[in-house]
Amino acid sequence: MLVALAAGMLAAVNPCGFALLPAYLGFLVLDDRDDGKGHEVRNAIKLTAAMTVGFAAVFGIFGLVVAPLAGSIQQHLPWFTIVLGFALAGCGGWLLAGRALPTIKLPTGKGPITRSPASMVAFGASYAVASIGCTIGPFLAIVVGSFRANDPLEGVALYLAYAAGMGITVGVAAVSVALARQGIVSKLRNAGRLIPRLAGALMVAVGAYVAYYGRYELRGATRDPIIDTVDDLQRTLANALERIGAPTIAVALVAVVAAAAVLTRRRRQKERAEGT
Repeated sequence: MLVALAAGMLAAVNPCGFALLPAYLGFLVLDDRDDGKGHEVRNAIKLTAAMTVGFAAVFGIFGLVVAPLAGSIQQHLPWFTIVLGFALAGCGGWLLAGRALPTIKLPTGKGPITRSPASMVAFGASYAVASIGCTIGPFLAIVVGSFRANDPLEGVALYLAYAAGMGITVGVAAVSVALARQGIVSKLRNAGRLIPRLAGALMVAVGAYVAYYGRYELRGATRDPIIDTVDDLQRTLANALERIGAPTIAVALVAVVAAAAVLTRRRRQKERAEGT
């Protein structure tokens, strides 16, 4: 279980899909509202859960159904990576131009949000497809191998542990960003569309790199200065996560969420005190 948890944790920062993590975090800062009620942190948790569902679903389907055809399918995955990169860059360019991404209404009718759980499930699935080339080996060995050779319930437990490892890693980053943006947004509120434009610039850079990485995979090249530089960063982060361990990351997630709850409560108390 711990090995599966650690493998899922490292899957969140794999070389193939590593650049998609900052793109996801960029989505979390697009909403320029800051009502002091902690909706940023709650949204980060909900959207991270939705993203994890999409990520884990692709790996489950690929591992159990498509694995026998993995060789013929995997050689075409770089094309998906290229298309995904151009799509992200296009969304980033749209934001840089001062336009907003499509919105949906909250079920309560209280206002629009710029992301939805369904879109994050799709993003998580895209993250997984882009990551399969670098992560499917450990997943097949740890999860699918056990599922086929032993008790299916054990395979399900390992699968859930793998998904949880990915989710807690992304969750710590997402909740931390959401918590930080509560103060950042209030300071930049008069800057108009600065935050969406910054997120757009990040998405353009990420999309360009993801497309470039897909092209790199198609070339089959062994050395590339851009890829090598990002790989060094990815390897440093992966090694740090491995040293820290999954239990510590899980505790960190709980601590960050607890800190967000305390800060939100203090802000409400301060607002009530000022109102009286």
